[in-house]
Amino acid sequence: MEKNKILLVDDEEDIRDILGIVLTDMGYRIYSAKDGEEALRIFDRELPSIVLTDIKMPGMDGIELLREIKRRAPETEVIMITGHGDMELAVKSLKYEATDFITKPINDDILEIALRRANERIVMKKQLTMYTENLERLVEEKTRKLVETERLAAIGQTAAGLAHAIKNITGALAGGVFVLDKGFELGNRQYIRKGWKIVKKNVKKINNVAVELLNFASERNPSYQHCDPNGPAREIYELIKPQAREYGITFHLKVDEDLPYVWFDPDGIHRALLNLVTNAMYACMDIRCTLKKKEITLRTLRSPGWAVEYQVEDTGCGMEEEIRGRIFRNFFSTKGYDGTGLGLMITKKIIDEHGGTIEVRSQKEVGTIFSIRLPQTRRMD
Repeated sequence: MEKNKILLVDDEEDIRDILGIVLTDMGYRIYSAKDGEEALRIFDRELPSIVLTDIKMPGMDGIELLREIKRRAPETEVIMITGHGDMELAVKSLKYEATDFITKPINDDILEIALRRANERIVMKKQLTMYTENLERLVEEKTRKLVETERLAAIGQTAAGLAHAIKNITGALAGGVFVLDKGFELGNRQYIRKGWKIVKKNVKKINNVAVELLNFASERNPSYQHCDPNGPAREIYELIKPQAREYGITFHLKVDEDLPYVWFDPDGIHRALLNLVTNAMYACMDIRCTLKKKEITLRTLRSPGWAVEYQVEDTGCGMEEEIRGRIFRNFFSTKGYDGTGLGLMITKKIIDEHGGTIEVRSQKEVGTIFSIRLPQTRRMD
């Protein structure tokens, strides 16, 4: 778009000639058209920055030409030429984003003022575009730096959490090796068996941490199936019930038999519920809760606006507000040596992948309820 190009449109040849001479003297390069159709052909070829058009012409009038030019190139400045009896049309043209209008007979000074305004608008638009582009680049740069900073912080937090988890496991391994060495030194088979049991337990724990890290880091979409939402709950109940009984925990299953089938990833929801129920067992086995009745309840129920809600409730010692706000963070665990903090991270990731929600309510000395809600339609992204 060149600032010195003007397209002059008027059905009267004399006016085109006179205005062409005046505008040429002002330093503009002039292109003339006798009607709207010719004007559009010239406009598409030359792309003038200013169009000066009569408002009343046979065929396509000035208003129609204005609207078509604005549709093709909204940044073009259009000045309307009107007779004294056409003021209503002139005002109408302003509604369609005409820059200005001048009346016939055309006064050179008024014409120059209208062109000055048009050029000022062109300059301002260019400056605004430049400022906007600079601002977008600045925002993009700052966003990139912020993302990089957050990424490095996340890596640091992850590394610190992982190092803490590994340190706990290697500490236990060292203890097991010490007991083994002592057993070999004293020829004590009981010590050897005890030390080997500790070593095996912690080797298994290292393997579990590695698998959980891979599961957490992997980017995958849920493998959706049209399933009975009670299915994963029943599977978890049958899987955990013997272990719960062994620890003196009463495990209840309460399902809504009328729930319709839902699109979800059954393996993912199974994993999420298993993590929550396992956490509930640890909460019930907390030494601070030895005088309480140990119970876990796994429920499925309807929830307004959602396809299904899963609840895992325990009668453990509960959590303080400060702890509740941290449980989904990297590697945060309330299990001490036995926990890595990966379980709830993975659970939240699975539910986020489904487009669902996970919430926790907990009261000290009373217990905890985790609630998972899944949407009514499958997530497509």
